[in-house]
Amino acid sequence: MHYLQFALLTVVCWGTYGVCMHIGSSNMADKENGRIMAFLWVGLAYFLTAVIAPLIILKLKGGNIAFWTYPTKGWQWSLIAGTLGAIGALGVLLAFGKMPSPAFVPVIMSIIFAGAPMVNALVSTTKEGNWGYVRWPFVLGIALAAVGGYMITKHAPKPPKPVPVAEQTNS
Repeated sequence: MHYLQFALLTVVCWGTYGVCMHIGSSNMADKENGRIMAFLWVGLAYFLTAVIAPLIILKLKGGNIAFWTYPTKGWQWSLIAGTLGAIGALGVLLAFGKMPSPAFVPVIMSIIFAGAPMVNALVSTTKEGNWGYVRWPFVLGIALAAVGGYMITKHAPKPPKPVPVAEQTNS
C-alpha cells in the first residue's frame, strides 16, 4: 500500500499547488510580468527538486549520472512529460491572469484536477489498447469526475459583488 501514501502526498502537494502559485504570482510587484516571474520561480523549484536532488541521490547510491547513456526512448518520453508539466504550469498562471477575482482559484484548479484524470483515463486506456475491457464503473467514474468538476466550478464560493456607491447612498 506504499503507492497510496505517495499518491496521497501528490494529492496534498498538487491540491495546494494552485493556491500557492496564485499567492506567489499575485504578490509580484510587477503585475504585468509577475505571472511570468512566478513561472520562473516555479521552474527554479523544479530544477532544484527534479534535477539537483536526483543527481545527488543517484551519486550517493552509486548510480549512473551520465544521463546521455540511458535509452533514447526513455529520456525522450521523460522530456516530453516534463515539457507537458511545465506547459500545464504556465497554463495555470495564464488562467490566473485572466480570472475576474481570486475567488476563481478553486474554479480553475477544479477544472484542471477534474479534467486531468479524465484525460489520463482516456489516453491511458487508448495507449494500452484496453477499450475492450472497459466496464460501466470506469465510464461512470469518468462521468462523475466531470460532474464533480462542474459542480465545484459552478458552485465555488465567491463573495457577493460590491454594491456601487451611488446605489448605497440612495437606499
